Amino acid sequence: MLISFLSFAAYAQTGKISGTVADKKTGETLIGVTVKIKGTAKGVSTDVDGHYTLQAMASGKYTLEFSYVGYQTKEVSDVDVKGPAVTNLSVTLAEAGGQNLQEVVIKASFKQESINTLYAQQKNSALISDGISSEQIKKSPDRNTSDVLKRVSGATIQDNKFVIVRGLSDRYNTATLDNSTLPSTEANRKAFSFDIVPSNLVDKITISKTATPDLPADFAGGAVQIVTKDIPDQNFLSFGVGYGYNSQSTFKDFLGTKKNALAYLGYQDGGKQLAENFPTREAIAAGTLSNAKNIAALKSFPTDNSIKTTTALPTQNYQFNLGRVKNFENGNKFGAMISATYRNAQTIYENNERNFYIYNYNDNQYRFSTNVGGLANFAYSFGKNKISFKNIYNKNYDDNYTVRTGIRDANTLNQFYAYDIMQKSLYKATLEGDHQIGEGNSKLKWTASYSNITNNQPNQLKLNYQKALASQNDPSVPYEANITSLGKENTRLFSDLNENLYSGEANYVTPFKLFDASTTMKVGLGSQYRERTFNARFVGAQLQTNDIDLQTQIRSLPITEIYSQSLIESGVYKLAEVGGPLDDYNANSFTNYGYLMLDQKFGENFRAVYGARVENYNVKLMNTLSTYVDDTQLDVLPSANLTYSLTKKANLRAAYYRTLARPEFRELSLNSYYDYEQLSNIIGNPNLKRSIIDNFDLRYEIYPEAGQLFSVSAFYKRFTNAIETYRYDVLSTVDVAFFNTPKAYVYGLEFEGRKNLNFINDEGFFKNTTAYFNLSIIKSKVTNPTDQDYIDKTRPMVGQSPYLINAGLQHSALDNKLNFNILYNKIGRRIVQAGGIRFPSTWENPRDVIDFQASYKVIKSKGEVKLNVGDILNQRNTVYFDYNGDKKYNGSVGNGGDETFSSYKSGTNISLSFNYSF
Repeated sequence: MLISFLSFAAYAQTGKISGTVADKKTGETLIGVTVKIKGTAKGVSTDVDGHYTLQAMASGKYTLEFSYVGYQTKEVSDVDVKGPAVTNLSVTLAEAGGQNLQEVVIKASFKQESINTLYAQQKNSALISDGISSEQIKKSPDRNTSDVLKRVSGATIQDNKFVIVRGLSDRYNTATLDNSTLPSTEANRKAFSFDIVPSNLVDKITISKTATPDLPADFAGGAVQIVTKDIPDQNFLSFGVGYGYNSQSTFKDFLGTKKNALAYLGYQDGGKQLAENFPTREAIAAGTLSNAKNIAALKSFPTDNSIKTTTALPTQNYQFNLGRVKNFENGNKFGAMISATYRNAQTIYENNERNFYIYNYNDNQYRFSTNVGGLANFAYSFGKNKISFKNIYNKNYDDNYTVRTGIRDANTLNQFYAYDIMQKSLYKATLEGDHQIGEGNSKLKWTASYSNITNNQPNQLKLNYQKALASQNDPSVPYEANITSLGKENTRLFSDLNENLYSGEANYVTPFKLFDASTTMKVGLGSQYRERTFNARFVGAQLQTNDIDLQTQIRSLPITEIYSQSLIESGVYKLAEVGGPLDDYNANSFTNYGYLMLDQKFGENFRAVYGARVENYNVKLMNTLSTYVDDTQLDVLPSANLTYSLTKKANLRAAYYRTLARPEFRELSLNSYYDYEQLSNIIGNPNLKRSIIDNFDLRYEIYPEAGQLFSVSAFYKRFTNAIETYRYDVLSTVDVAFFNTPKAYVYGLEFEGRKNLNFINDEGFFKNTTAYFNLSIIKSKVTNPTDQDYIDKTRPMVGQSPYLINAGLQHSALDNKLNFNILYNKIGRRIVQAGGIRFPSTWENPRDVIDFQASYKVIKSKGEVKLNVGDILNQRNTVYFDYNGDKKYNGSVGNGGDETFSSYKSGTNISLSFNYSF
């Protein structure tokens, strides 16, 4: 059996016909539909997913017959099979309106039915949603899911990894992978880092912009649903290799610490972790360490701070994909999908300007990044049942070295160094079951999921050297290190985050008649338990000699020598620590929920999907001193989605739904984390309340031809206790904190279009060219609290852009072997951090982003060569204080009135890749 399962030769001269069968009105797949080859006895039934496969079909044209109790029988002719390929044919069936209609056989050709099914898929969503398929992903230059998401209408990406939907920041969006919730990957914010999911692992992505009771309740912008593949239609083996060039990094001098082979695999060797027997906070605070223990603890720190200059290598990408399917004689089927990806990049971020407040800095950062990912999905379909086991793992390793130079306080020259390793990992396992109940289309589905997130920073070392500006041109006056006292900006950080998430859900779906209308009821129950431990130690070596000459001599040493073993053994340093128990926390949350929803069809044109979700949520945060958060909330969240089919090609949709946004563990914690890039501490607020959001949507959509779309949408969102990030500047130091705003609202319009240009000319270039665009125009208003005299009494929401633009052109030639794709993206300026009482808000400046891809299929279309050019214009990424209030960036104060919080270029990326499928 194993040999049969792995064999490439099986059915080599025959083909397959495969697809799904769905209800024409709702799009719900149908279980147990009989699919026969007309004129023969050969046939199968659709499984619990509504999927069917006809095996061992000789090359030729066939007519397929689809029959199901209560539905009109359909015949599809001219189904062309060419072995050993798979012919994909998905169909829709219409309900029979009476006994006579049941006897009518609907006839269609293969081409007609393919177009009709595509229409049905586009129109039948119960929600207002937008998405992108694996086929569209292949035609874009996108390497990971974050790149893909910015192509979806109303979606943008912040920091190259966090999604913003309808202008709402990442905290107002949620994400699921294979029907279970994804945890936050970040230690200091509620956000999922979508760049850790390689795009080649994805089957489809959907962003639901309205809610039904079966969706998670904690979103207002969008629910991002990522689905990976399980049972393939046929056996395959593919691999890919790619190399990339960055215009400001590749083949340039690259500065960084020494790296071993493990760094290229996404790991560090453990030598930078805090020693297991390292003194406790209490022992250090008490000052009772003996001289020997003090020296031993200091010597346990990683001591190799040497910097090696190498040449930045091209970006490397490797992919491997394996699919296997075994069809048994009794109709059962087993499938496996296995994928592995690897990426390594060495990137230089030069001349990052920071000219604001008392700072006039210039940063150069060197980032060594490795990403290793894997997917292993297995599924077994038997009778009207299906069991699947899906696993995804991803490891991110970033080794950053930052050199900062410049002036502080108008009279001090600075040389600042930061060594920063960040390791993140995600493992997620999902076990799913789908079962037909009875003889109809009733279905029981259950899901059990486990996720583990780690976020580790071993030995983040920061050190600043200073000298007086008056001595700038005097080489005899050295820079001196700030090692006589310890603060979070000049210390070592050892932090470790580990989070586990356990969830389970069961739901039951059954069709019946209600008020003489065809109705489907879905009822479900579920729980989610989440637990996190976070530990942070801010420790370092503090110079304690009273000899001024010796102190000057030591402070003048370069960073590679200042913490040498010989100096430590001489006893001139003592072990010190800043912070305390408040920097650690344990947290857990327990959510129990239930929902009931009805999907009703009234006549031929009207559909209503409505119901309610009830959630009971408890959250606890504690440290060694106390439990300082213990809160329980019960929420009833109604929703209604209404669809009226104006014509066979047009829908009018309306929706109301209530959702919420809960504070993240980090936002509630008392932990204080110094962010050297933001030059501020990030502090939590245990008094944060959850946000309640009432949402209203209206949309008109028309499908002029299959695969083409025009739509216009309007939406309004009213927030109570919106959670915002702001600059807490009451004290002499400026911190980043979180607060609730009593009132906020967002409203906007969205326009989307996708159209083939054959109306210009039905021959030549335009026949094979498609244009698409989506435009969002958004307005928001936040009323700040009255606890302080904020500079802005009202303002836009943090992270909300007034407009979003995505546009592109796709062209195919040479019988679809040659494809071109050019894409454009732009967002309006948006607030990064809300202002306080001394500093106004910081704004992200708009930039134009143009990407290009060309691909060509070779070797009988089994191979494909791709050329990608990303961010062709390479405009600066800029965040600034708009002091002159003209709503645009004018450079530094001396050049027009603004201050630059951060401004840098990331470079143009050019890559060439080759993929081959066996």
